[in-house]
Amino acid sequence: MGGAAGFSACALLASSRVGQAAGLRRQGRAHQSGQDRAADGAVADSATGDAMTPMGPMPTSARWAYILDSTTSTVLLSRNAQERMPPSSLTKMMTAYVVFAFLASGRIRLEQEFPVSSKAWKMEGSRMFVPLGSSVSVENLIRGMLIQSGNDACVVLAEGIAGSEERFVVLMNEASRRIGLSNSHFMNVTGLPAEDHYMCAQDVAVLAQHLIRDFPHYYGFFGEKEFTFNHIRQGNRNVLVDKGLADGLKTGHTDAGGFGLCASSERNGNRVIVVINGTASTNERAHEGERLMSWAFSSFETVQLLRKGQVVEPNAAVWNGEHKSVGLAVADDVSLTIPVGWSSRVQISVDYPSPIPAPVAEGQKSGHVSVGLPGQPRVYSSLYTVEAVAELGFVGRLMARFGHAPQ
Repeated sequence: MGGAAGFSACALLASSRVGQAAGLRRQGRAHQSGQDRAADGAVADSATGDAMTPMGPMPTSARWAYILDSTTSTVLLSRNAQERMPPSSLTKMMTAYVVFAFLASGRIRLEQEFPVSSKAWKMEGSRMFVPLGSSVSVENLIRGMLIQSGNDACVVLAEGIAGSEERFVVLMNEASRRIGLSNSHFMNVTGLPAEDHYMCAQDVAVLAQHLIRDFPHYYGFFGEKEFTFNHIRQGNRNVLVDKGLADGLKTGHTDAGGFGLCASSERNGNRVIVVINGTASTNERAHEGERLMSWAFSSFETVQLLRKGQVVEPNAAVWNGEHKSVGLAVADDVSLTIPVGWSSRVQISVDYPSPIPAPVAEGQKSGHVSVGLPGQPRVYSSLYTVEAVAELGFVGRLMARFGHAPQ
């Protein structure tokens, strides 16, 4: 038999104490610790062609779109987000992830120089214009790859680290699986069209989240507005970065994939990642990216609903204990990103085994609390007992067993 309490977060936002639930009900919800969330289905794609949001359908000119509040891992918008798409130069985010991993481990250094091969020098598409037969520092190659979107820079880095582009691509796919990109596969380091080379918009956002969190010391390369190499000055192709509306990441374009963008910005302690792809032009890409970034920050707020150590159930029943009840407290801070003005719709549920058999240790894990909007994935945190409760002695257990009610 389980004990459960369900209540609105309305009063919780104005008070530091959780009110006692009006009633108990059994819940068979699977437990997740901390603020883990369901990975799929947070915002289901619409059948109408619009993007879906927690507030309902929303039009977008992007064929593929995904917006993530990175701070709380909340999906704010989704359109065809798990559909395979040509990632174009968004691929270079994965190339950068592997390069950054080598830097972080000390296997290469920023000042280290790699030679420019004939293959790299002949690369088509966007370039940083590395001279044939020269050597270029890793630091300049990273800037050429991320600011100038240089295909030649990508190949020089791949050959310098792994010996060949093909062997570097193996590292990309291994890293992709390791960080949980569930619908991505790479055939090259540049994003030039190739069969079996794809990502989905959700994976692009997850990759961006890892770049920001795993390599904060190198993330700044994505936000530089221009770079001059070989007497050729080129600006960052990400208009949101150029306008100061984002601090990274990358743009891309191929005929098959259209014009795409991944951009991230942090405001008031919250970080948002916007991914769009399949727009019709550079102007449409810039306009839609700016519009969606502004919408995400203006339409949502992150609210702390519970504090670590906060008692959410003061009287959880105890069986055969010297005390009839024990308090249950939250193991983690619990915050939720919700549409502005929706705090009254948040539901908080407490789920624990009832009664809890004695002896009970202080800090004993006993159930969980979950928070969420109706129909949306919930945030979970473990509950723990705030004090110890000793087991009744032999006589006390007999009295409890044959008494009118269990302790």
